[in-house]
This record gives sequence, structure tokens and C-alpha cells, in this order.
Amino acid sequence: MPILFPTVFSAVQRRLLLFVGHLGLAALSNWVAFLLRFDGNIPAQEWDLLVAMLPLLLIIRAFTFYPFRLYDGIWRYTGLWDLRNLALSIAVSSLAFAGAVRFGLGTRAYPSSIFVIDALLLWCLLAGLRVLPRLIREAGWFRTDRKRVLIVGAGDAGAMIVREMRNHPSYGYRPIGFVDDNPAKVGHRIHGVRVLGDRDCLSHIIARQAPDVVLVAMPSAKPAAIRAVVKVLEPFHLPIQTLPNLRDLLQCRVEVSQIRNLSIEDLLDRVPVDLDPEPLRALVQGERVLVTGAGGSIGAELCRQVAGLAPASLVLLDRSENGLFAVANELAAAGKTFVAPVIGDVTEVGQMNRLFAEYRPTLVFHAAAHKHVPLMEGNPCEAVLNNVGGTRVVAEAAHRHEVDRFILISTDKAVNPVSVMGASKGVAELLVQRLARTSRTVFATVRFGNVLGSNGSVVPLFLAQIKAGGPVTITDPNMRRYFMLMTEAVHLVLQAARLARGGELFVLEMGEQISVVEMARNLIRLSGLVPDKDIALTYLGCRPGEKLTEELVAGHETVESTTVQKVLCIRPDPARNFAQLSGLVARLEESAAEGHVSKVLALLCAILPTYCPAGTLLSQERGGETDALLSEIPAQSPAGIETVAGLAPAAPHRRK
Repeated sequence: MPILFPTVFSAVQRRLLLFVGHLGLAALSNWVAFLLRFDGNIPAQEWDLLVAMLPLLLIIRAFTFYPFRLYDGIWRYTGLWDLRNLALSIAVSSLAFAGAVRFGLGTRAYPSSIFVIDALLLWCLLAGLRVLPRLIREAGWFRTDRKRVLIVGAGDAGAMIVREMRNHPSYGYRPIGFVDDNPAKVGHRIHGVRVLGDRDCLSHIIARQAPDVVLVAMPSAKPAAIRAVVKVLEPFHLPIQTLPNLRDLLQCRVEVSQIRNLSIEDLLDRVPVDLDPEPLRALVQGERVLVTGAGGSIGAELCRQVAGLAPASLVLLDRSENGLFAVANELAAAGKTFVAPVIGDVTEVGQMNRLFAEYRPTLVFHAAAHKHVPLMEGNPCEAVLNNVGGTRVVAEAAHRHEVDRFILISTDKAVNPVSVMGASKGVAELLVQRLARTSRTVFATVRFGNVLGSNGSVVPLFLAQIKAGGPVTITDPNMRRYFMLMTEAVHLVLQAARLARGGELFVLEMGEQISVVEMARNLIRLSGLVPDKDIALTYLGCRPGEKLTEELVAGHETVESTTVQKVLCIRPDPARNFAQLSGLVARLEESAAEGHVSKVLALLCAILPTYCPAGTLLSQERGGETDALLSEIPAQSPAGIETVAGLAPAAPHRRK
């Protein structure tokens, strides 16, 4: 807010000016009190009495005002406390003056009503003088650049944010009205702002009031309610903003500076997860932690959260130098001196053994993987080498070096997979379960859905297409997916590490799957545009390896609750036979290293009977070739193939 009257006085000069001003208003109020008492015509005798008693009145007022600090306040912040002090000082000085006149001087001619009228007038004058700067500041009468804000939600959050807007006009917001579904509030005012109607009238209110921005002040509202508001606002091309979460509201931390643009996360029916890090501190504090795939989106966020839990050391492993450099620099800038970035390949046995021997990790998070479904459909051998071979190599190294805990990060695409990526992660899950049976290391797996904002996520793709003017491309109008936030996904990984006892598979209770089409439409709306009008939607058809819907739990898996809310556990099946797994995985990695795609697909089907690679060469020959492969694997793998825990050979399978 611009300063209307620049400050050119020192503190002493300001107090002197206020002293003179207060006495001047005290004299004015006394004169006006006589005018009111005598209907504007003061008799000569009463006029002489006014003049004779005025010096005494001003002296009493001056000495009484000082203890109440009436000359020290900053008027632009005048509140009830200041007005209370003002009333007390006037009351005390008026009583002192009345006592001096009646009992000290013995003057009975001074009208008694003058004491009361004078006190009330003086309070009004001095209170008005103090409140005026605050009114000017909060009303923004001298500002023309303030945004007109329509607030959806006239509850505690809405009331708090209106008060904050009035207290901080420099942020440039001017509340023009509320919208609330409570009929008892409609027509009433909150902090001087009228409740204009309910959400059914929202479009008419916007057309009539012409706001510059709509603020959704419903921190506890369900995403469906917020989506309804967004849909109503679709034709108006208005930016939509919202408040912090309910936790901040309950702690009275809602401020104008915390207003943010509404994001896609606010519209998704996700189950909120308790992100309190304290229960996880005992898991990580003082431990030597290794994160593979640290340069990826999930791995990088995992490193950030682990670094905040005070580990003894944190090894960041990735074969992509750019991603690794970025996260290592970020942690170094944050003062994390215990971080060691290492460029390496999880499929290289020798390198992994040297790394484990040098850094001696006690807690391993295996996030390194190829994750892009269509890309892996065209490169199935590389998917197997990295996702299956890399998991086997790192898991065996963890077993060999007696790591305390090993957590594999998997995906919902591993359940009844139709893609090579999903099938390769499914095999990785089996390898971890196999190791968990005989190893002293606690092995466990975490399986979750699509992570918003991660590399390859549809949300950044959609946003880029919207920014470019469209069209937004969608594979199928019936496509639905589970979505979770990056912080939630990583928190689930850490909770799994804390809860794991060996062989478990953890998932997050995700609620209903989200329509990808509806998500794209909401992203367009949040950008202030209209779907199918400003931005077109184009349907391309399902890509290779994609399913219309995903599953977090297979039909044969049994789900149990855990001590952590919304985190579920799939217990390992003790009757499951892993006798042929070692030989099949050895053949799978060998075939992948040699580039035999059809053999790789057949072996994936042999290991995972639920794998259905629709549209591949294997669809016609799957049964016969799979049976032939199974017949070649003996019931017990040869001694030459067995290694620790009965897994495939430790020697790496690289492409020849």
C-alpha cells in the first residue's frame, strides 16, 4: 500500500503532535457538548463557565491520557484493546474533572449532563481518529489494483482469510462476497462481507459480481465437492485458488500469503496419509542407507525424506549422471554432508559387491527400474535385464553382506500383467519373496499406483499439451488409474521398511480409481480454459502393454490391515513353490542378454501364469513354447545353478 503521508517526524515530535491534537479534540468536544446541551445557543454565563473550567479539564485529560499510552500507538493497527484503553482514560479523566469541579472548587453551576456528553463525544472523536487509518488501509480506498475475490465457503476458514485480507491489503485481494450452502448464512455478513447465495447460484453470482478470482475456502471438503465447483466455473475462465490444508487451519496458521492455486491433487479422491515423520526416525536415524535409482523422481524424493531423518550415511546410486547430480547437489546445498553419490549399474555384480563392501549399508531401498510401459514393450530384453537382473543382483548383494532390511519398490502393473514392464516387476517381487524365506535380511516389497508428478506421469504431459494449446491426447476414454502423491508414495516405502518382518508386500488403500479423461478435463479447467472448446481432447487408442484399469491386489492374494492407517499388508503364501524359479530366471536373463525376444516373453509367461502379452507374437504360440520351457527345467535346479538362497547364478547376464 502506498504511504499517503510520509513520516517526517521523529518519535518525540510525533508524541508532541499527538499530545497537542488530543488536547485540541478534548477542547472541541467540550465546546460541542455545551452546544448540544443548550441547543446551539450557549448563554453568556455558561460560556464564561466553559472558558474558566477548560484549562483544568485539559490538564486532567493530559495527565490521565499519558498512563494509558494514548500517544504511543500505531493507529493503522488499532484494535479493541486500544479502544478499551481510550474509553478507560476518558472515563477516569471525566470522573476526576467532575470531582474537581464539584468537590474541589465547589462549583454547582456546571451542568452535570456536560460530563457525560463531553466524555461520549471525546471517545467518538479519538476512536474515529484512530480507526480511520485502519479503515483506509483495509478498504484499500487508494488502491485500484486489488483483485476482487469471491470466496466459496463461509465457515471458519473463510472468515479467517477475509480478516487476513483486510489486515494485509498489500497482498492485493479484496473480498466481495461469500458463497455457502448453509441457508442460515445467506444474506448475512462476515467481517462486513455478504454471503451472496449457495453453490447452486454460483454462476449467477459470478455473472453479477464479476470477480477476478475464486477462492475455495473449504479445507475439509471432499474432492467431489471441489470438482463440482470447478465444473460450475468452467465457462467463466477464472483462476481458482484455495487455502492450506485442514491441519494448518486448526493451528490458526491460515494467512493470505498461503493462498495457492488449486491443483489437480485437490480434485483427486485420494486417501490422505499421515505424513508424520517421527515414527520413521527410529528406522533411519544412525543407519547406513543405500538408495538405488536415486536420480529418478521416486528415488530422489526418497533421498530427500531419508536425509531428513538423520542417517549416518546416505549412498545415492544411479547410472544417469544428470539426475544423480541434481539430487546430490540439492542435498549438499541443504547441508547434508553424509551423502555419497555413486554412478553405477545395478546389473553389474562386481560393482555392486564392491559398493556393499565399501559402504556397508544396513538399509537398502531398491528403486532402480525401467518404468515406461510402451517403451519397454519395444525393448523387452532391456526391461528384463534391468528390472529382473538388477533386482536379483542387488538383493543377493544385500543378502551376502547381511543388510538389515531390503525394500523393493514395485508397481500395480505387476498384478495380472499385460506389459513387459509389469511382468518384469512381478518376477522381481517373486525373487524378493524367495530370498525372504532363507535370508537373515528382512526382504519386503512396496506396490503402489501412478505417482503424480513423477517422470513419465500423465499430469506433466497433459500440462505441457495444455500450455502448447492442445490437443490433450488420451489413449482411451475408459482409462482409469490409481493416483497418489510423491510424498505419500515415499512415505509408504518408509512405513513398509518399518513394518516389514520378511516376505510381505505392502500397498496403500487408494480408494476408487480416477478417470484419466476427467483428470485431463480438470487440468484444463484449472488452467482457466474450457475443455473441448479452448483445448481439444484426442483419443489415440490403448498403447501396447496398457490396461484400461489397474489392480493393486491379485485375486489369490490375501490383504490384512496394519498398525499404520491406510497401509495394507499382503502376507507371503508359505505353500508357494519356488523350486523352478531359479532355473527359469537364469534362462530368462540369458535369453534377454542374447536378445531373444520370443524366448523372453515365453519365459515371463512360464514364471507368471497370469501374464497375458496380448498383441505379441507369443499370443498364438504361448501354450506350446511355455510347456516346452517348463519341461526343460528340472524339479530341483542343478547344484551348479544354485547360489545363496537358491537363486540364479551370481554371474551377470549382459547383452553379447
